Amino acid sequence: MSDEKDARKAPPESRGKDKEKKDKKEKKAPKRDVAPQPEGPPPEPAPRPRMLEHYEQRVRPKLQQQFGFGNPHEIPRLTKIVVNVGMGDAIKNPKGLDAAVAELAAITGQHPVVTRAKKSIANFNLRQGVPIGCAVTLRAVRMYEFLDRFITIAVPRMRDFRGLPSKSFDGRGNYTVGIKEQMIFPEIDYDKVERIHGMDITIVTSAGRDDAALALLREMGMPFRGEAPVAAA
Repeated sequence: MSDEKDARKAPPESRGKDKEKKDKKEKKAPKRDVAPQPEGPPPEPAPRPRMLEHYEQRVRPKLQQQFGFGNPHEIPRLTKIVVNVGMGDAIKNPKGLDAAVAELAAITGQHPVVTRAKKSIANFNLRQGVPIGCAVTLRAVRMYEFLDRFITIAVPRMRDFRGLPSKSFDGRGNYTVGIKEQMIFPEIDYDKVERIHGMDITIVTSAGRDDAALALLREMGMPFRGEAPVAAA
């Protein structure tokens, strides 16, 4: 019986080692940093885009009345805006492509994606996978903000501007317009521009038909040729 009691009792040396191990584990355990709370009142939420308010308050009811849409989901709306810049000499001049990426990021407020050649073309000395341009896809808030700046600020700065063509639809309610110079956007600094290049702006809608998409863009304030533009509130 005495031998069993002695075996149950741990020697004092082992007790000391166990205590040292626990102390080391407590020291190694990282302390969780408590995030500092910001001082002052919380920041105010960003206001909704002016063009989005105009669409919901004026454009939607007018389109529903004009085309007789029974279902509110049938009313056409903007889905996305794609801005594409093609650089044919990007192979010989890679710095020009970097400048175009920086300028497109300043114009749209979103980092562009570098587009690459899908296949090789011997006549153009083009190989598959070579960067040939950049593109940005805008949605939601940034889409409405870009459209507002494009209609109210950039378009009136075009040279000899007489209105945008109203026949540049693809048959499914999507509108594409070509811009010859990036200088029409106020975000571009004239002194830092190395080369003037154009871009294609595609406005994708959910209309599915050209007449409904044309009415949508007209009510959004797009200045088409031969028509008086609608001013957004």
